[in-house]
Amino acid sequence: MSTRGFVLYLLAGFSVAVLSVLFVSDKTYSNQTVLLSSYGSSSDKVWPKLEFNGKLVAATVIGFLGSACGTVGGVGGGAIFVPMLTLIVGFDTKSAAALSKCMIMGASVSSVWYNLRVPHPSRDVPILDYDLALLFQPMLMLGITVGVALSVVFPYWLITVLIIILFIGTSSRSFFKALEMWNHETIMKKELAKQQENTVNSRGELLIDTEYEPLVPREEKTELQILCFNLRWKRLLALLVVWLSFLLLQIIKNNVAACSTWYWVLFCLQFPITLGVFGYEAIKLYKEHKKRMSTGNTESICEASIAWTPLHLAFCALCGLLGGTVGGLLGSGGGFILGPLLLEIGVIPQVASATATFVMMYSSSLSVVEFYLLKRFPVPFALYLMAVSVVAGFWGQFLVRKLITILRRASLIVFILSGVIFAGAITMGVVGIEKSIDMIHKHEFMGFLGFCSSQ
Repeated sequence: MSTRGFVLYLLAGFSVAVLSVLFVSDKTYSNQTVLLSSYGSSSDKVWPKLEFNGKLVAATVIGFLGSACGTVGGVGGGAIFVPMLTLIVGFDTKSAAALSKCMIMGASVSSVWYNLRVPHPSRDVPILDYDLALLFQPMLMLGITVGVALSVVFPYWLITVLIIILFIGTSSRSFFKALEMWNHETIMKKELAKQQENTVNSRGELLIDTEYEPLVPREEKTELQILCFNLRWKRLLALLVVWLSFLLLQIIKNNVAACSTWYWVLFCLQFPITLGVFGYEAIKLYKEHKKRMSTGNTESICEASIAWTPLHLAFCALCGLLGGTVGGLLGSGGGFILGPLLLEIGVIPQVASATATFVMMYSSSLSVVEFYLLKRFPVPFALYLMAVSVVAGFWGQFLVRKLITILRRASLIVFILSGVIFAGAITMGVVGIEKSIDMIHKHEFMGFLGFCSSQ
């Protein structure tokens, strides 16, 4: 499936799903029934105690594997954590979404720390692409805010259908991308083997010495040198300023009356911040690309191999916004869109994984601070799950990168990414269908809800 075909698939699927609400909603329900449908059984906090039992062991194992695979693929794993916390541990939906953010943040922080001490696999540049991070981070954070608002308006069954459509599409596309990379790596390995065979004749004599020691040996950097090289303090400061701006707006917005004038003023202030940062980075990439094309320089500006035309920049903006919206609906970090998108625009798997996890660290930590101030999760349980995710994120990166070095197949990252997204589609689908059937049996309202009346 081409990129254009994939976009058409998403547009067609989303359009049919949204329009179907008009046929299943029933306007005869009373206001009380509508409010019950909005909050459901999860309006009351359900916080199980942190004690050693079978449920905690199962949650630890699933959380460890989900965090390890999720950070390697650059997708976080929120679509796995939320069902696990609700079905196995017993948390209510809102608390599970908040704890999911805590787990994503823990795994992201440890993965970023690991990646900062790893060199770029093929170039003398940082393994984190700061240009792409600055391009996507503001759109992702804005999308998360929009997603949280839509989660109040959209019926639960519609969110389930949209997520299944999206996750099946992205997991399938990532899987075929991984197969393509695997076949290419196989061809490259065969060609390398042939080159090595051609250096020896039938009697085993060396025909030509193809390996020379360089006159100036390549300098091997220490972990500290690699860490300092990967850090770009000006870019980190810019990302931190964006993070603090969104955090301040969210804190103030949560302390004003919903749907009041000040509420909407604060909500709208996010747009100029987002467009300002995104616009600055987009114009920079566009001008640099145009300059290089005029001089015949075909080298990529950043890790992405696409041409930075206005159409491609608009596509990246929409995808970043979509990724954040999905994150707001699910309680994830938005990596289920960002990870596949970075691969789609030509970023190699190692850099795509590191950059997506880096961006998710900012978006998830913003939600964690906000949820903490709103007292949305039990702190002891959050600290335990974060500790599990921190360990899982580090060892997941370590083991997979060792496998890539041994097997010389970076496509393993893309296979893991595809598998995590597909697992998320199954888990979210099962939970969503089960809850939707329960809503039908209880004759609950199945249409769009009022944003202000549902607060």
